[in-house]
Amino acid sequence: MFRTENALILREVRFKESDRILTALTADAGKLTLAAHGALSKKSRIAAATQQLTYAELTLFEKNGRYSVREGVTKEAFQGLRTDLERLALGSYFAECLEQYAGEEQPEPDLMRLGLNCLYALSEGLYSPEKIKAAFELRLMTEEGYAPAEEFCAVCGRQDIKEPVFMLEDGQTVCRGCRKAGKALPLSENALAALRYLVHAPAKKLLSFRVGDEDLHLLADVAENWLLQCSGRSFSTLTYYKNLIRNL
Repeated sequence: MFRTENALILREVRFKESDRILTALTADAGKLTLAAHGALSKKSRIAAATQQLTYAELTLFEKNGRYSVREGVTKEAFQGLRTDLERLALGSYFAECLEQYAGEEQPEPDLMRLGLNCLYALSEGLYSPEKIKAAFELRLMTEEGYAPAEEFCAVCGRQDIKEPVFMLEDGQTVCRGCRKAGKALPLSENALAALRYLVHAPAKKLLSFRVGDEDLHLLADVAENWLLQCSGRSFSTLTYYKNLIRNL
């Protein structure tokens, strides 16, 4: 049976001499494993559409629950990622996160939208990588049901949290004077405002927030550590990205 899906290629693995095995994210069918036979051959018509970090319209053939790519048309190649090692590394981290959280063969329109929007902004250089990364991480956790408790101080209940800190173990934001036992990450009023925005903003305006460099650093530290805390694992692409920017 043939079907057509718009797919974001999250991962590609070489198989045999000229084939690729793909992990793809689709809005309607979630995460799919696809075989791209002959994709690595010089005359392949699906080579470009089956590269990692490519958004493409794929014609799939399904047999016994397995999918193979028969045709592919590239819709967005994110060329800016392929000419900048830092952006490529960060885009690969986004892809690994999406692969971690996307459900298999179930609709994932929100994750697809988040991935495409952040990869496009990264590819086009619309915002700093640090800002896009923080937005991606916090919104991904929110979409997956791990939204930080940011509306009130979890201890005293005040909304105008005084000298806010983020409690990493439970994702609660508290006043510095209400700090509990456990690892706490500092925030500022502006960083907390940005965090609140990222939890509640419409998807189309996710990156339309302004924050100064110092406040962004605080926000980014909370976003990364919260994702790692919720995931309970490390990400090899994140390790590579951080080592890369450290040496640039």
